Amino acid sequence: MNQRAIALSLSLALTLLAGCGGSSFSPHSSAPPTPAPLSPDQINLIFVVSEDLAYQASGDINPNTANLTSQGLQRSLLTSAYLQQKVLGMQNVTGIYALEPMTHLQTGDNYPDMVGLETIQQFAMLNQVTLSSDPYGGKPLAGHSYPIHASYASGPLPEGVAQPPLGFCPNCQGLDFRDQDGDNEALVDAIVKANAPGFYVFSAPWETVSALLANINQREGYNLTVPASYISPNFIYAISITTSGSASLATYDTYLTPPSTYPALSPAPVLSTACTAQTPPFSVTVTGGQDKAVIPAGANTNETLYIIRDADAHPTADWDDNNYVGAGQWRALDLPYALAGKVSVNQVYSIDPAQFGPGSVSASRDHTWSSVAPALTAEPYAIAGNLPYNLVTGFALTNPQDNAQQISDFFFNGGRFSNQKVLVAWAYQFVQPAILTLLTNYNATPQQLAQVSAWPPTDYDTIWTVKLDAMGNVTVSNATCEGINSNTLPPTPPQF
Repeated sequence: MNQRAIALSLSLALTLLAGCGGSSFSPHSSAPPTPAPLSPDQINLIFVVSEDLAYQASGDINPNTANLTSQGLQRSLLTSAYLQQKVLGMQNVTGIYALEPMTHLQTGDNYPDMVGLETIQQFAMLNQVTLSSDPYGGKPLAGHSYPIHASYASGPLPEGVAQPPLGFCPNCQGLDFRDQDGDNEALVDAIVKANAPGFYVFSAPWETVSALLANINQREGYNLTVPASYISPNFIYAISITTSGSASLATYDTYLTPPSTYPALSPAPVLSTACTAQTPPFSVTVTGGQDKAVIPAGANTNETLYIIRDADAHPTADWDDNNYVGAGQWRALDLPYALAGKVSVNQVYSIDPAQFGPGSVSASRDHTWSSVAPALTAEPYAIAGNLPYNLVTGFALTNPQDNAQQISDFFFNGGRFSNQKVLVAWAYQFVQPAILTLLTNYNATPQQLAQVSAWPPTDYDTIWTVKLDAMGNVTVSNATCEGINSNTLPPTPPQF
């Protein structure tokens, strides 16, 4: 089905869902009335149930990858609009907390649970966050984005996850499927005790949400009738707490029946065969035995690695909340179309979203955020292709030079990716140093190394391709691009 036909099908589905002249979210005539939007004068703890292999709607989760299907992605996009309109009443969110993916491994291949993050990403784009426009306290700027907290606040860490070099991140704590030492309850307790009214949204599987609702209800003595069993992913639960400490529970039902097709963007971004990137083009081939080049011991063979960076993440220079912005959602969701015929892969890898770092901050410079942008950029592509999705967790990214050898060894040595074609979403600053290290390991000439340009900070279009042939000889080029011109992307996210 072509893109125009997909868009027509989606439009028809949404029209049928809305009814004649009605809202997309009108409840069934026999159902209880939808609760009113929550009050910004109360502390509102809002729980969105993400899906997993144990608790899901039929057709929403791929049983082989434990990731969303196209239908599940459609549900998350539509849920986000409902959440903003019907639950928050178009008010801005105060905090977003999602599952730490590596705390919930699924299937025999132990795939991380990315669904909690993907379930809430569109909602994050429907809000705004105001940050300094430079690291030294410049004019504040509001971006169509909101940071998502998904990091570890304390140890012990899940197996295979490296200790963060800067310590843990209480300010960007996510939800732990293990609920290690009651850390989920501690997170919510801190929000309640701070007594700051607003909207605090949590996205996690039913197992986590149900336990958290029950435990908070008991610990705080609210005496609420919390849900006892899973119903469907259409249900959103909200505990509202007044400044005097009394609490009430509201249950919202979205009544969504999402289409099974991959979401179509309207209007679809214009794709071009010409690259709009600023990176000088290069192609470097190093062949063992030529010009004193050597193939390193343990080099992978028959590997192709396509490297992209996070989707558009900065409305202006030096502005960053470690999530991408509204324009980036257009790019991320359009990636399956943009990469069609350009790359062919059998798996997707990215940075662990639980990693964290500073972004643009106020003059106090006291904030850090989870680095969710790279992983969420590639997530829609994996969903559209029903591809396995993995995270690199064995080492933490500290700075490009320190990590260059680790990245090179992980992707190009040891046989892990021999005979594989992989899409990698990565932090752009780390790409050139890792590739230079790879070529240096081959004893590449200074002239060859000089051709590998740095990745410009405003370049979201380029795709770097690394190929290792049957002998282990390596070719690196940047001739391919997504073909999406950032200047044509709206600053606000697509609407569903």
